[in-house]
Amino acid sequence: MISVIEFVQYGLTGWSWPAIVVYTLVVTHITIAGVTIFLHRCQAHRAVELHPAVSHFFRFWLWMTTGMVTKEWAAIHRKHHAKCETEDDPHSPMTKGLSTVVWRGADLYRDAAKDRELVDRYGHGCPDDWLERNLYTGRSALGVSIMLVINVALFGVVGAAVWAVQMMWIPFFAAGVINGIGHFWGYRSFKSPDTSVNIFPWGILIGGEELHNNHHAHATSPKLSSKWYEFDIGWLYIRILESVGMAKPRHLPMAGVALNPNKFEIDADTIQAVISSKYELMARLAKLAKKVKVPVTGPANAANASSLLSQDLVRRASELRQEFEAIWNRRSLSVEQAIAALQQWCQQAEASGIAAYEEFSRRLRTYTIKPAIA
Repeated sequence: MISVIEFVQYGLTGWSWPAIVVYTLVVTHITIAGVTIFLHRCQAHRAVELHPAVSHFFRFWLWMTTGMVTKEWAAIHRKHHAKCETEDDPHSPMTKGLSTVVWRGADLYRDAAKDRELVDRYGHGCPDDWLERNLYTGRSALGVSIMLVINVALFGVVGAAVWAVQMMWIPFFAAGVINGIGHFWGYRSFKSPDTSVNIFPWGILIGGEELHNNHHAHATSPKLSSKWYEFDIGWLYIRILESVGMAKPRHLPMAGVALNPNKFEIDADTIQAVISSKYELMARLAKLAKKVKVPVTGPANAANASSLLSQDLVRRASELRQEFEAIWNRRSLSVEQAIAALQQWCQQAEASGIAAYEEFSRRLRTYTIKPAIA
């Protein structure tokens, strides 16, 4: 039987420092997994369905390790996407400053959570059972206090330091690094209409959330990696859960776009393929618009006419590019409406007299989809 002094110094486990460090890394990683799989991909974006046992585990774990309320977190994140990088964005480094978001990211969440209109408007569909109403909501302090007691019981006074690391992990890495640096420094795979970037191609430390630009480009995808060299550990966990019947991705990411040279009609598959790569297509059109030139077909005394024609084609190329982007920026666009809009755009592009745009349009008609990644 251990003495009181030994209990205070070493707790019930008596573990060495290396073992305690490993424990801290494991429990903080479970918390990261809970945030990315449950709060982010499952609740905020409905990208994956989780077995009730998995959902309840993550809710309980996050209550103890972060004190976060599911509805509040999901609502704030949804508003971030809806109002991204405007004054109404709850945590944009573009409007609030990078330093503020990195170091006070958790404070920004707490401030936003006080806006009940925001929470009610954007927090629909989140858990509203007896546990949520009578335990998790309004009793955040109780959850984190229980975690403190557990850590102190396990490791003695050192447990308080372990608890402090747990309490800082999400506020710094998720609320600060992802929301701050994820809109400031990194590389972009997609031309999303914001400043989101991929911080690092291997998403391990923050559960795959490092691939932030990929997420903003395809917000409803449960898989955040898109290139062959990228890795999303959160998606790996979802696949493992799926293999034992504990998870079901709702919007499977496509393996990619396929070209069918025998396909000439724009249909639903064309629309799905274009949507999956719309930012790459927009970027390609922007490059083509800058290269629009008119070949010299007449004598030197026709230079003025050629110049006017060139200016007209440049203007038309810019208009077509803007019209293409406008199609995919429209909200609540049905598949039928998208098909009609894209058909009209292709007809205009093929009649524009711009060879590069004509080829772009003909290629677009052959777009179809590859099977979803299983």
